[in-house]
Amino acid sequence: MNDIVQAADFGFFSVLASAGSLSAAARELGLTPAAVSKRLSQMERRAGVPLVTRTTRRMMLTPEGEVYLQHARRVLEEVDTLSSLLGGAKQRPTGLLRVNATLGFGRRHVAPLISSFIAAYPGVSAQLQLSASPPLLTDDTYDVCVRFGEPPDGRVVAKWLAPNRRLLCATPEYLARRGNPETPRDLTRHSCITIRQGDEAYGVWRLSSQRAAAGKAETVRIHGPLTTNDGEIAVRWALAHHGIVMRSEWDIQEYLQDGRMRVVLPDYATPDADIYAVYAQQHQFSTRVRAFVDYLAEALGEARGARAP
Repeated sequence: MNDIVQAADFGFFSVLASAGSLSAAARELGLTPAAVSKRLSQMERRAGVPLVTRTTRRMMLTPEGEVYLQHARRVLEEVDTLSSLLGGAKQRPTGLLRVNATLGFGRRHVAPLISSFIAAYPGVSAQLQLSASPPLLTDDTYDVCVRFGEPPDGRVVAKWLAPNRRLLCATPEYLARRGNPETPRDLTRHSCITIRQGDEAYGVWRLSSQRAAAGKAETVRIHGPLTTNDGEIAVRWALAHHGIVMRSEWDIQEYLQDGRMRVVLPDYATPDADIYAVYAQQHQFSTRVRAFVDYLAEALGEARGARAP
């Protein structure tokens, strides 16, 4: 019974499951696809059950494979936690870092920071997955998720990284043609570019007057001919004078500075959308997770300072 599971297989199988295919895992591990297939077959032979279902195009874990992966990742995390506790600040981050981020912010900001982080810590390898919607908070597929807004879930750790506002903006050409909205209700007479992302209500914008003492929110149902799940595409449509878009200041600051866009309804605020690094409680002792989150906070803070007027 002692040879059914070998500790050395845990890391291999975790990478294999994250990669999604034998060929992708081979690239991650620096092996040939034949070597990866052989090692997987040896694991399955020892376990006595298939762990993976293979097809010509994709690979899926069997129910036994899912159980194996769950326990493998738990063991790997406990080993990493123990190493961190014993090594303390002397330990250099090592191992695989799995990161999730939103499409636009991940592409423009998180990806370059991962590149520089890996250069600073060569013992770490990283996988970045971009998605329109954040993954489930209880999903252990990722070590760190970079998201907008503090998650309402005490089962995860949410570290504040940087402030962020969502702004309504449009090009001067569009506003010259259609006029400047004076109140939120005026938006109903404008072409508004809508974005389907996460659990946010689709086609609804909530605005609060910054002049009113209570900051009472107004809900406006907006309309327009263009809809996407990619914020970067929405910004490009706005730059092409198609309408008004609500977008993170991190994504549109350069266009505001060079005059290609103007803020619409500047006296009204949108719901908070500060940037957070979110990770499971069991990852809080991971050296690579802590190092990466601290790196993000410092880098985004410096970028914020450089962007301030």
